[in-house]
Amino acid sequence: MTEDSVIIRAEKVVKTYDTGTARVTALQGVDLAIRQGEMVAVMGPSGCGKTTLLNCLSGLDYVNAGEIWLEGKNLATMSDRERTEYRARRMGFVFQVYNLLPVLNAVENVELPLLVSGRRPKEARARAMAALEAVGLAQWAKHRPAELSGGQRQRVTIARALVNDPAIVWADEPTGALDSHTANEIIDLIRELNERIGLTVVIVTHDPAIGDRCDRIIRMRDGQIVGETPGALGLGHKGWPVGAGAADGQAGGGVRPAATTR
Repeated sequence: MTEDSVIIRAEKVVKTYDTGTARVTALQGVDLAIRQGEMVAVMGPSGCGKTTLLNCLSGLDYVNAGEIWLEGKNLATMSDRERTEYRARRMGFVFQVYNLLPVLNAVENVELPLLVSGRRPKEARARAMAALEAVGLAQWAKHRPAELSGGQRQRVTIARALVNDPAIVWADEPTGALDSHTANEIIDLIRELNERIGLTVVIVTHDPAIGDRCDRIIRMRDGQIVGETPGALGLGHKGWPVGAGAADGQAGGGVRPAATTR
């Protein structure tokens, strides 16, 4: 793995929680590297540290030891404000719970992060409509969440994650609340966006079918990475070998492809 291909790197990351009666170690010296443009699944039994790892990698939570690098930037050197600004500019999030505001329609929900970050309303609306078009929902732009199906609401969530043209999208059980047919449609959409615009995607999931759609499956147990395998597609279709996921040098920031969703 070359330095300039790595967009996410974790080195000896430890995360502990104090419950008041005991200290629980959720991550135990995790090493991980993810290439720019990879679609990676993080899998393992409940309570093994999957969501904790996603939260720490994205800067939503702090680590007790170790270092995390994103696009060549060390999260430990960022202030709280810098982390927040970096997430707003360079990351998108998709969760099992849609977190859409019920009083806003689809396009208003999608444009909201841009307005909060200071974008002009006209620009925010244009980018939001383009993101909805990218997920096949332009014709539903004026509908509120209650008027949309579960799959459509998750597509709105994906559009919101894409609207700032992020470098990385983090997804935590993005199909957990969907039936199998709709879940397949959502993963098809994420995979298509990954392939078409070079989006780096990290998905926490229990579903082996989702793992098989990814380039690589990272397997966790008891707060540790215990192995990795290719998805059913394998890494060969992108010209990458399997087994180079651990830290192997200093992190390097990648440059995203020029193509965008707009």
